[in-house]
Amino acid sequence: MKYTSAAANKLIRRLNDDKEYYLQKERESKTYVAAVDETPVIPDFDYSQNAREIERIDDRIARLKHAVNVNNALARIDVEGKTMSVDEILVRMAQLSQRQLVLDEMRKSLPKQRVESGYATKTIKPEYRYINYDLEQVKLDYERVSSAITALQLALDRYNQTVEFEAE
Repeated sequence: MKYTSAAANKLIRRLNDDKEYYLQKERESKTYVAAVDETPVIPDFDYSQNAREIERIDDRIARLKHAVNVNNALARIDVEGKTMSVDEILVRMAQLSQRQLVLDEMRKSLPKQRVESGYATKTIKPEYRYINYDLEQVKLDYERVSSAITALQLALDRYNQTVEFEAE
């Protein structure tokens, strides 16, 4: 069958939900409690059938995930004139997101900020922390990184929603 990456991932989530149904059934039905002098109420549970269903679902998930991974490694996507694989895009987005966090903290820093010493005496002179970078450059870099993340995400979203690949 042909799937888009978005459809394959939705199917994987649905299969995981189905698997959780069978695992929950197994957890709840694998044992039962009965008093010595009462007739037990034995849950309706067929271990072999349940185990086969879990294995069938796991096999389907493995095949789908493999197809998605192969597609992610081989597919080529244009991102603002640069060709990248889905894997490269995902790695680059993670790298840029980490950088964005650092730049966000830096751009919010005051050029000069009083450092609290924690001492209550009046003999200690105040200390200040100064930034050691060009605040305007950091703001520009933050915007550049944010724009790059957006471009990568939009290219990836477009690809995931429209391009199909074969999967069992």
